[in-house]
Amino acid sequence: MTTLTVLAIEAEKKSAEVTDWGARIAWVVGLLIFVAFVYWLMRQGWKWRGTLQSDLPPLPESPTGPGEAKLRTSGRYHGSTTAGQWLDRIVARGLGTRSRVELTLTDQGMDVVRPGADDFFVPRAQLVAARLDKGIAGKVLAEGGLLVVTWEHGGKQIDSGFRSDRAAEHTAWVEAINSMTDSSTTDSSTGNSSTKTAGTTEGTAR
Repeated sequence: MTTLTVLAIEAEKKSAEVTDWGARIAWVVGLLIFVAFVYWLMRQGWKWRGTLQSDLPPLPESPTGPGEAKLRTSGRYHGSTTAGQWLDRIVARGLGTRSRVELTLTDQGMDVVRPGADDFFVPRAQLVAARLDKGIAGKVLAEGGLLVVTWEHGGKQIDSGFRSDRAAEHTAWVEAINSMTDSSTTDSSTGNSSTKTAGTTEGTAR
């Protein structure tokens, strides 16, 4: 028997020893069980968070006649968080579901249409501000790649993140929303000042 033949026989024995199918199958099954367990924990955490946020009122629906569109775009909805806390995800009322989105801005507010998820409407009076950002819970993009709209609902301020299919449009949305909120604030302040002036005049007359 030649040296080459002996080496070939020893190599076959080593290969046979390494190929332990029982151990491999057990390892794969264990890995699948671990992955399923981690997924179950994530689901339980999601449900628990939803329970904690169950006091969030139903989201406003779009009015019958929202008016002429100032801006319109399509893209993706990446989620909502408590305003100023980009990791505090909100999952109640379907706000935690990522989806495609069609945004329309009118004088009455912002209409959010989400195929496959719950639509909602943000009335103008509840719009707080808009800005460009790079991330929201579970999603990080390039600087300025995310349109974040801050709005108020149920006594709570919410940050919602959107990514337009045409990211260059984000700046126009920020400017339009902030101009609407600024004018609303000015109108409100003017109204309060007028009321105070009227009250003072009436008091002086008396």
